[in-house]
Amino acid sequence: MKEDMGEFIEERRLKDLVKKHSEFIGFPIRLYVEKTTEKEVTDDDEEEEEENDEEEKPKIEEVDEEKEKEKKTKKVKEVSHEWDHLNNQRPIWMRKPEDVPHEDYVAFYKSISNDWEEHLAVKHFSVEGQLEFRAVIFLPKRAPFDLFEGGSKKKYNSIKLYVRRVFIMENCEDLMPEYLNFVRGVVDSEDLPLNISRETLQQNKILKVIRKNLVKKALELLAELSEDNEKYQKLYEQFAKNLKLGIHEDSTNRTKIAKLLRYHSTKSGDEMVGLDDYVSRMTENQAGIYYVTGESKKAVENSPFIERLKRKGYEVLYLVDPIDEYAVQQLKEYEGKKLICATKEGLTLEETEEEKKEFENAKQATEELCKLIKEVLDEKVDKVIVSPRLQDSPCVLVTGEYGWSANM
Repeated sequence: MKEDMGEFIEERRLKDLVKKHSEFIGFPIRLYVEKTTEKEVTDDDEEEEEENDEEEKPKIEEVDEEKEKEKKTKKVKEVSHEWDHLNNQRPIWMRKPEDVPHEDYVAFYKSISNDWEEHLAVKHFSVEGQLEFRAVIFLPKRAPFDLFEGGSKKKYNSIKLYVRRVFIMENCEDLMPEYLNFVRGVVDSEDLPLNISRETLQQNKILKVIRKNLVKKALELLAELSEDNEKYQKLYEQFAKNLKLGIHEDSTNRTKIAKLLRYHSTKSGDEMVGLDDYVSRMTENQAGIYYVTGESKKAVENSPFIERLKRKGYEVLYLVDPIDEYAVQQLKEYEGKKLICATKEGLTLEETEEEKKEFENAKQATEELCKLIKEVLDEKVDKVIVSPRLQDSPCVLVTGEYGWSANM
């Protein structure tokens, strides 16, 4: 043993190593440990040995009951040696889901996450076929403070990788995409080699299949949780940004993630609605899913951009999170319905023949006024036109159809 490696023969260090890497392996690991216990003895017990050495002589003594009660006691340390079984906990993922009580899942979740609260939802599954692995994944109740921290402290995910019950690594970036970095759990593979390195993992095809299955199961768990509105609302408040980041990054699962999004709208009140709910309420002649972006719900509720849409009874989604702008650029349509921004040019509304006629007359009547305003504003605006989108407001500034929204 090298001089500077003395810590590796310390009991505490050995226990930590076994707990980290070999807590769940199939054969027992025992450590010969020294244990000190305190035993309480009376002074008489110690004096007995001295008395036995003296000759036994007949004595007549008076027994004082009070003194008998007041016998002095003191604590003596006893040292013993025994074998301590370090890995007697059976891995929870090796058991059948129906045999694992809720309390065991809670205890296991707290042990791997250092969370003081229990989890919100859990999925326990195994995959068999061309490759074999077992996994348990959890959804936490609250987001950690460093969820989106960058630099050297960046955490790609919270999934621990095991190979045949031996711990290999945590925070393996190839196991889960960044937008699902809040999902916690363990994966135990039967096919990966035990001596695999971080560099080899990046090229490993088995890991790519595991990742695909983990993402699929995580989205299934989120979809199942979304059926319980109260629980899902708690999760969405904490991790909405993650799901919107997923829309931007994960083209394969974009439709599945879109089903999980929730927004306030002109018809939702204090509740939030999903895109499925919106589509189910669309009118027959509605061109698409209308949305407006802004800094806050209060700011967009009275926006002049949506006056005519509200008048016609169309529902408009309020996108008030900065990341919403990036998400909708990728999510151009949902269930065949185009997403239409109410703050951009090119907004067309279904109109009756009478409304069309009125609009054309108004257009002709204000043609000269529009030219004058354009001359005054010059290069500050691209063009000045009469718009059918306004109801009460005199004018509004809109952005190009393919540029940034008015909010940006």
